[in-house]
Amino acid sequence: MKFLFDLFPIILFFIAFKVADIYTATIVAMVATIGQILWVYYRHRKIDAMQWVSLVMIIVFGSLTIFLHDKTFIQLKPTALYWLFSSALLVSAHFFNKNWIQVLMGKQIQLKTERSHSVWHQLNHAWALFFFFMGALNLYIAFEFSEETWVNFKLFGSTGLLIVFVIIQGVWLSKHMEHPEE
Repeated sequence: MKFLFDLFPIILFFIAFKVADIYTATIVAMVATIGQILWVYYRHRKIDAMQWVSLVMIIVFGSLTIFLHDKTFIQLKPTALYWLFSSALLVSAHFFNKNWIQVLMGKQIQLKTERSHSVWHQLNHAWALFFFFMGALNLYIAFEFSEETWVNFKLFGSTGLLIVFVIIQGVWLSKHMEHPEE
C-alpha cells in the first residue's frame, strides 16, 4: 500500500498530462506532493528525509517549469533526484562510513553474520548504480523521444524497472539471509 501511496503524485501527473498538458501535470504533481507530505505529517508526525528532498525537488523544478514555461526542468527532475540519491549512497559510504541501505533495511533483514558487512556494501553500491542508471536513462528518454513517451516511461518504465530491480535484489539477498530453523 505504501508503494501506491508513494506513486500517488506520479499517477496524478500522468492523468493530468493525458487530460491537459505537461504544465498542468506539473502543477498537479506539485500540489499532490504537498498534499502527500501533509498527510504523512498528519498521520505520523514525521517526514522522512527522502520525502523532504523529493518535495523540495518537485517544488524547485516544477516552479522553474511553470514560470519559465519550459518542460526541460520537470524532465530533468527525476535525473537530479536519482543522481542525488546515488551520490548520497556513495559519498556516505566512502567518506562517512555510513551505509544508508543498511540503515533503511537493516531492521527488516537479518544477514548471515560472517558476510553481512560485505553484503550490505555490495547492496549499497547496487542501489547507487541503479539510481545512476535510472538518471541516465531518464535523460535519454526525455531528450531522444517524444514528451508523451517520457511521461509514459516516468510512470510505467521507471516503476517497472524498480520492481524488477527489487525482485532481483530480493533473490540475491535471500542467499545471504539468516533463515530461522523450522
